[in-house]
Amino acid sequence: MTPGAVSSNQEICLATLRETDRDRYLACLLSPQDKRRSLAALYAFNAELARIRDLVHEPLPGEVRMQYWRDLLEGNAHGSSEANPIAAELLTAIEAERLPRATLIDMIDARIFDLYDDPMETRSALEGYAGETASALIQLASLILSPEDAPRSANAAGHAGVAQAISGMLMLMPLHRSRGQLYLPLDILSATGLDRDGFLAGKDTARITAAIDAFAGLGREHLAKARAAGAISAKVIPAFLPVALAEPVLKQAQTLGRGLLDKPIQPPQWQRQIRMALASTRRRI
Repeated sequence: MTPGAVSSNQEICLATLRETDRDRYLACLLSPQDKRRSLAALYAFNAELARIRDLVHEPLPGEVRMQYWRDLLEGNAHGSSEANPIAAELLTAIEAERLPRATLIDMIDARIFDLYDDPMETRSALEGYAGETASALIQLASLILSPEDAPRSANAAGHAGVAQAISGMLMLMPLHRSRGQLYLPLDILSATGLDRDGFLAGKDTARITAAIDAFAGLGREHLAKARAAGAISAKVIPAFLPVALAEPVLKQAQTLGRGLLDKPIQPPQWQRQIRMALASTRRRI
C-alpha cells in the first residue's frame, strides 16, 4: 500500500466518524497524534457496525454485512481488503497494536441483536450486550493508547461502557420505539407493571416514567462504579472521553420520564465538545 493510499484511507476513516460519530471523532482529535490512525480505524469499524440497522430493511441483508466483517477478521475475506478503506485500516491497526480479534468478533456477534426486534430479556442480558460493545470498545481503545496501562482500567471500562450504552439507548429511544425496537430490559418493565407492548404503546405515563427512571438509574449506578474503580491513567483517558457525555443524558431522562418518548435527548454538539474537552483536561469522567 502506497503512502498516499495510507493517508487517504486514514482520512476516509476520520471522515466516516465526522459524519456518523462526532463524539468519537473528537475523541480521536483529543488523542496523541501517533495513536489517531489506529483509533480512527477502530472507531470507524464500530460506526459501520452501529449503522447497519439503519441501512437495511430486513435482518438478512444486515447479517450479510455482519458476516463480511466476521470473515475479514477470521481471515476468510472474499477479495482484497484494500477495496474497503476501513477494512484495510482495521487490519493494519490489529497488527500494529496487537488487538485481540476475538474481542472484535464478539462485538460483531453482539450487534446481531440490533437487526431484530426481539426484547432485551434481563438486566444481565443488557449488561452483557453493553460489555461486548461499548465496554469492549473502550478497552480496545485503551490498548491502542497504552497496552501497559489498559489492564488497570479494565474494571472502569466495563462499568463505563454500560453507562454509555444506556445513555445512547435513551437518546435513541424515540427512534427505536418507532420501529418496534426496545432495549429496556423486560425485568425492569415487569417491576413497574409493564410489558413490551404496554411500553411501546406509550399510554401509561406513570409506569413508563418509572421504567425510564429505573433504566437511567441503572446507567448512573454503573457510572458511579466506573468512577469508584480507581484513577484512570492519563495515557488511556482519551478512550473514556465519550463516557463524559453520559451523565447529563441519564439525568435528563429521569427528569423527562414519559416525555422522553416525544422529546428526544440530544444535547447541542458544542456542549458535548466542551464537556469532552474538560474531561480531557481534568483527566476524569
